[in-house]
Formats: sequence, C-alpha cells, structure tokens
Amino acid sequence: MLPHGILFRGGAEAKIRQGILKDDLIEAVIGLAPNLFYGTGIPACVLIINKNKETARQGKVLFVNGAEEMVEGKNQNTLSEANVTRLAKAFLAFNDEERFARVVGLDEIAKNDYNLNIARYVQTNEEEALIDVAEEVRVLKELIEARDKAEATMLGFLDELGYTK
Repeated sequence: MLPHGILFRGGAEAKIRQGILKDDLIEAVIGLAPNLFYGTGIPACVLIINKNKETARQGKVLFVNGAEEMVEGKNQNTLSEANVTRLAKAFLAFNDEERFARVVGLDEIAKNDYNLNIARYVQTNEEEALIDVAEEVRVLKELIEARDKAEATMLGFLDELGYTK
C-alpha cells in the first residue's frame, strides 16, 4: 500500500521502479480511491510484487483503475465488499476491461520511461464524438440568417411605431 506518487516521481524512486520492472517483479498496479485512509485524503495504490509470476503474466503488468470503487462517506470513504470483489476479480482475471483494467507489456512501460501512472495506461474518459465542422458552420450560418431576418422584422415594427427616429 503506497501513495500514487511512487508510480511516477523521478529521481531515486524512478531508478528503483526501473530496476524492479526490469527484473519483472511487478505483477499489478491497483489504484484506489482518495480518502480511504484515516488522516490522508490522497489516493493510494497497491503494488503486487511477485518473484514467481506465472508464465502467462511474465513481461506484463496489470493496471487497475479502482478510483471509482468506493462508498463515499462523510469524513472518510470506504470499500464495500462489492468494491473489493471487483478489484480482486480484475487481478485474478488479468485481462483488459474497458475503462477499468489493462494488461501492458514491459516494452510499452519502458517507452514511457518506466512511468506507472495508471491514467497513462487505463483510459477512463469516454471517446468524444467526432464533430463535422463543415456541417456545424452551415448550421451556424443558417442561424445567423434567421436571427438577421428576425432583427429586420423587429426593427421594421419599431420603425412603424416611431421608435427608431
């Protein structure tokens, strides 16, 4: 159980992280929600270190984004049985799960300077819909034209009533 900072800070921590990764000892990085622990509001993470990884898990690290797995409390958040079960199942399955878990090869982690920041590997935001800019410009021009017609009509009425002189 560690603070999130160990996943991405530089200096000595980066060298330690690099060595542990090169030795293929990290099996999983599980992010936890903030404010789970008394006296600190920062999010934490669980590093699963295993010297005897199964063959299928060698050369890979599972990233689990458990930041939403919590029960909000007034002073402190907690993990429910369902939250713990979901996190455990993700670790045991060791599979990708959209916006929750992803298995990443050590080569990709090395390309990212051995940064283990969960958000780098597990995308939590939904894909934005593509915008057809040409169509939106066409709609905007139609709206401007309609506004101009309405304004001309209004000014005509004001002129008839004698307010524009």
